[in-house]
Amino acid sequence: MGEPAVEELCAQLIRFDTTNLGGGESKGEREAAEFIAAQLSAAGLSPTLLERSPRRSNVVTRVAGSDPMLPPLLVHAHIDVVPADPHEWTVPPFSGEIRDGFVWGRGAVDMKDMCATLLTVLHRWADEGRGPRRDIVLAFVADEEDNGEWGAHWLIDEHRSLFDGVAAAIGESGGYTVRAASADGAPVRLYPVATAERGTSHLLLSTNGRAGHGSRRNDDNAVIKLVAAVARLAEHRWPVRLTPAVQAFFERAGAALGFEVDLSDDDAVDATLRRFGPAAKIAENTVRNSTTPTVLAAGYKVNVIPGLAQARIDTRVLPGTEEELLAEVDRLIGPEVTREFLARQPPVQAPVDSPWFTAMAGALTAEDPEGVVVPFCMGGGTDAKAFAALGIDCYGFAPLWLPEDFDHRLMAHGVDERVPVEGLRFGTNVLDRFLSTV
Repeated sequence: MGEPAVEELCAQLIRFDTTNLGGGESKGEREAAEFIAAQLSAAGLSPTLLERSPRRSNVVTRVAGSDPMLPPLLVHAHIDVVPADPHEWTVPPFSGEIRDGFVWGRGAVDMKDMCATLLTVLHRWADEGRGPRRDIVLAFVADEEDNGEWGAHWLIDEHRSLFDGVAAAIGESGGYTVRAASADGAPVRLYPVATAERGTSHLLLSTNGRAGHGSRRNDDNAVIKLVAAVARLAEHRWPVRLTPAVQAFFERAGAALGFEVDLSDDDAVDATLRRFGPAAKIAENTVRNSTTPTVLAAGYKVNVIPGLAQARIDTRVLPGTEEELLAEVDRLIGPEVTREFLARQPPVQAPVDSPWFTAMAGALTAEDPEGVVVPFCMGGGTDAKAFAALGIDCYGFAPLWLPEDFDHRLMAHGVDERVPVEGLRFGTNVLDRFLSTV
């Protein structure tokens, strides 16, 4: 049959518009899921399509390993994408155009690239008569870009047996090139692998007051009370809380870069981050918790003081710190403002020093011998939150080589999202080596 070009598979996947609008509204993943299932079948596997509701499709299959005594590994990747406004783009966002050494389109790095590299590995195995040592469960899921209710969270609720015995999982985001410079100016290529991620505790703040005419004095104005509370949250400087993943990042990246690492207090941590230069981006959002106001809602007419004002706060919580954070939130917002959870998913934390991490590091450095693999904690969240609830050690590992002057962070959810063709080929080789040997 011959191994398909990974860039062509990535382009084909991008051409399926799987836009997730949020709140249960979606273009649907069905056509992309059917394409993935066909590729899996062509590689000799037996995929199953699972849907909570029509067109919200998940694809699950299992690759048999040579040693049934080894616990299975889960590989999960989502097939939905966030919206894209074509008027802002250089190319149509669902064109899957290949040009200038890149595959362009929404989902190129988040995360149809990983879907393509994984499918390419499976075709390679089928062509060469190879396979993994342990069983590998593959889950291509819906709805990661919202809350997983049609994807990973639904799968573990309704089809938990598919993941029986799984010991570890890999998914987004990690294993990509971060270009930095050492203390003497020499280039250093870091490859961060996520061993943790902050929890999601999105909050709704509400306060009531006395409704009335906007022209009259009102000492019980809900808008004023809410704005003051939100300002206190926004201005608060959360203290440094070093989790195992973040501390290990500082120690290992510092050694690779040749910079002094001082973690003795908050100011020292901030100074260490400044010394790290571009590498600081890996950890700067995960040395602290965060409470970011994102939505304000109050009133319906300019001359009417409303009786209710509300705000939504994107709250991210480091492992082991939620109780401390919520107590401080309550102090900052005061007794006249109430809070409730809009979403509450706990942090994820897997062992840094494990055979899984060692195998990922080995696969990366086999393809880039001068690369340095470091653990890190993700600032946001992924479907790992669903699978970690089953006791699975979850890692962010979607390997990708990135060229100079390519800002990976600006690509995901950004305009003109694209992925380098050479990066896809690198990722395929790394993933092949890891899945074949772990």
